[in-house]
Amino acid sequence: MPDNLFADLPALDAADEQFTRLLAEPGLVVERIVSTGQASPPDFWYEQAQAEWIVLLAGEALLRFADEAEARRLQPGDCLDIAAGRQHRVDWTQPGTHTIWLAIHRAAP
Repeated sequence: MPDNLFADLPALDAADEQFTRLLAEPGLVVERIVSTGQASPPDFWYEQAQAEWIVLLAGEALLRFADEAEARRLQPGDCLDIAAGRQHRVDWTQPGTHTIWLAIHRAAP
């Protein structure tokens, strides 16, 4: 686990996103996600049992919800609370740079 959220980043041509668990306790997981141009597969939707709060720390991304017509453009500092079971996907992350997310997964109330 890095001591700095901007340390130990993957190569900019990495084939897969990098998921690093930073903290785990009952009902709570904090992870850093680093994208380098990846997106969700076509027609794939995340539908998680737990709620998730995210903040984009670096880069840019388009995040789409199944119940919204347009994707949301996220830039550094933007954050969202995603309810458990709400379908969402990553339409795009900025290629040629590190898009760094901080995600907090928590048990649904």
